[in-house]
Amino acid sequence: MEGVLLLNKPVGMTSHDCVAKMRRLAKTKKVGHTGTLDPDVTGVLPICLGKATKIVEYLTAASKTYEAEITIGYSTTTEDASGEEVERKPVNPPILKEEIEQVLNAMVGTIEQIPPMYSAVKVNGKKLYEYARAGIEVERPARKITITELVLISGITNDAGLTKFKFRVTCSKGTYVRTLAVMIGERLGYPAHMSHLIRTKSGQFDLSNCLTFEQIEAAIEKGTLQRELLTIGQALKDLPNLVIHDTLAEKVKNGAVLELPETFQDIKAGSPIAIYAEDGRCIAIYSKHPTKDYLMKPLKVLYNET
Repeated sequence: MEGVLLLNKPVGMTSHDCVAKMRRLAKTKKVGHTGTLDPDVTGVLPICLGKATKIVEYLTAASKTYEAEITIGYSTTTEDASGEEVERKPVNPPILKEEIEQVLNAMVGTIEQIPPMYSAVKVNGKKLYEYARAGIEVERPARKITITELVLISGITNDAGLTKFKFRVTCSKGTYVRTLAVMIGERLGYPAHMSHLIRTKSGQFDLSNCLTFEQIEAAIEKGTLQRELLTIGQALKDLPNLVIHDTLAEKVKNGAVLELPETFQDIKAGSPIAIYAEDGRCIAIYSKHPTKDYLMKPLKVLYNET
């Protein structure tokens, strides 16, 4: 079995859990995911099977879109609903829609974000959540993230000193939406946390095209799961691409250096270029040569059988 499976990740499972389950269901060890989702988060999780595991890194850098619910009035240790309460401050007077929209609009663009203690970001070779579980607070370096969309998508509810609303965000890789919720609360003058999150889009992959595990198991029983997978070529369709003739394809399979077409002269060195054979298969990933602008070299050869 080979290709990219678009999974609608269920709540309560880690991304690693999903990979382990797919290994059992597909009866293959070659399975990998393209972007970690916390257990409480649902939504789009592309899973690579077979030779498609070679392209995982080219599917993780794309922007992501989420729909989140924020609860304003108290914060938690994990910045989401699963953590213990840290600080409480009843919301009074009620927060106006105009105030919320002003804060959201001001956060669009490139901003700095400090990753949460309960995260896999490494400091001094150790993951932050390992420090957190040991009760150790460490300094976390701020990171630049890019927010391209941040909009209110629901009404605003006020009850028992808490304010809740939903927002949609499209952001760069490495953005923590739960931290974004905390930042929104801070700008409104209150502690806050993310109370619900679903990833609706990852790069070109949309939630509407994702399968649940129940649907996957049904397809396996029918013997139709392979037809549900995206081919490597389909999964990489957003990359710059080049179709080559069969004679040159044989050289590519052996890792040959190629001339860089004029249409790719402006591309940055190291940026991936998908190479397709005449039969439509993506057979390799190349990039502009770092020192010779007129050449491109292989990053990954996907099909090297003779």
